[in-house]
Amino acid sequence: MIYVDNNATTPMAVEVAQAMNQAYESAFFNPASQHQAGQKAHRRLDDARETILNNLGAETTRFASDRLVFTSGGTEANNLAVFGLGKQTAGQVIVSAIEHPSILEAADQLTSRGVKVRVLPVDDRGVVVFSELEAWLAEPTRLVSVMLGNNETGVLQPIPEISALCRQRKVPLHVDAVQGIGKIPVNFRDLGASAMTLTPHKFHGPRGVGALLLDDNVTLNPSMFGGSQQLAMRPGTESVELAIGFERSLQLAIETLPEAGPRMQALRDRLETLLLDLVGANEMVIIGQDSPRLPHTSNVAFPGIDRQALVMALDMAGVACSTGSACASGSSEPSPTLIAMGLAEDVISGSIRLSLSRFTTEPEVDEVASRISNCVKRLRRR
Repeated sequence: MIYVDNNATTPMAVEVAQAMNQAYESAFFNPASQHQAGQKAHRRLDDARETILNNLGAETTRFASDRLVFTSGGTEANNLAVFGLGKQTAGQVIVSAIEHPSILEAADQLTSRGVKVRVLPVDDRGVVVFSELEAWLAEPTRLVSVMLGNNETGVLQPIPEISALCRQRKVPLHVDAVQGIGKIPVNFRDLGASAMTLTPHKFHGPRGVGALLLDDNVTLNPSMFGGSQQLAMRPGTESVELAIGFERSLQLAIETLPEAGPRMQALRDRLETLLLDLVGANEMVIIGQDSPRLPHTSNVAFPGIDRQALVMALDMAGVACSTGSACASGSSEPSPTLIAMGLAEDVISGSIRLSLSRFTTEPEVDEVASRISNCVKRLRRR
């Protein structure tokens, strides 16, 4: 099986598994315990948290102290942001039309509670309409949430410009950076966001852990209660082992990025070029091609081909890919992201997502292109 569904999850790096195994053997103690072993685990947890903050360009000096709240994953971190940021102020919540379901469905819950939610449109390139945001922020606003890079198309959003506008209006900005970490350089302070979501299973780390990074000036209202851990913002016993896996995978992602980022982009471009040659430029569409994109993500459409039939055919041919977000993979509904871009119906219904990693090889890319071409041609004949 050739795996090109890395936006869903990535294989764990050997070094990460080794670090976690060592932690399971020696650092299994509850970090909230008062005995020496527990306090040693607590110090190791704090070390991991500080390393993660430093690697992401957060401020950890005595003049400003950004915070990292560990969660069970990206979905919980996004929910914590939507429900916990700006809750103490009145006003609307603005989210983009291409957000992950963990943002959009949380926003739907806010609507059911009487909060005004506005969905920021995107253009046909998949980029948010900045002028709309500027106009909407004339009204009292408690939170804006716009992702860094889209999980389906890879299209990057103008976060520095959005954050500058939000700071000017004194509105908290949350950025879902889940797909960007480890693929492009990400510096929390340079982004200018109030909060940022990340999770290590997208960059060869463990599943079951994520984080919400908070600017030192932000107030977060908790969604859970029952303990004083993490300043009571997200109570519950922290997993030292998962935190160590998080720390090690982020270190590796950043260390390898100068070589891995351009290499992933070269492989993605090679895959798209091969498909254009094998399938025919008139028989496929590269979605978001004219926009800045994450280097590892390609969303390609074959008008006239049913996307689910193609994914199943590819699965039988030994290629693991997807039709979009893994959190919506059980749905037969068309992609809200592609609908928001205003794409033609046959493009939307014929699109699949191919996502690479730093472990993907050139022979794999070549073989994937060949198998996709064969499956598309066979389905067209039918």
